[in-house]
Amino acid sequence: MSTDGRYEDPGPTREEIDSTRGQVVLEFGADWCGYCQTARPLIEAAALSSPGVRHVKVADGPGRPLGRSFRVKLWPTLVFLRDGQEVARVVRPKTEDEVRRGFEVVGIKSESL
Repeated sequence: MSTDGRYEDPGPTREEIDSTRGQVVLEFGADWCGYCQTARPLIEAAALSSPGVRHVKVADGPGRPLGRSFRVKLWPTLVFLRDGQEVARVVRPKTEDEVRRGFEVVGIKSESL
């Protein structure tokens, strides 16, 4: 995640994501998006409980290949990955628990391997 909390533009490529090892959450959105701004404290609080999961904020919009490859339609969309494979997804979270469950899925499943 960028140090100032802004969405990376450009973000990683799909090839980079597919070859990533370990636990990653991709957060698709835009800095100006009201839904993203509302969800930010929920996502940040849930992320604190999973320090081993890499959090990458990716700027999304029309024609952005990474978001399209994950079929992102609404912001924010969080895609939880383990070794480059999607294991959970949360779209427009309204509670911290929704986000925390995504972090738990990626964490619990990776520990059981």
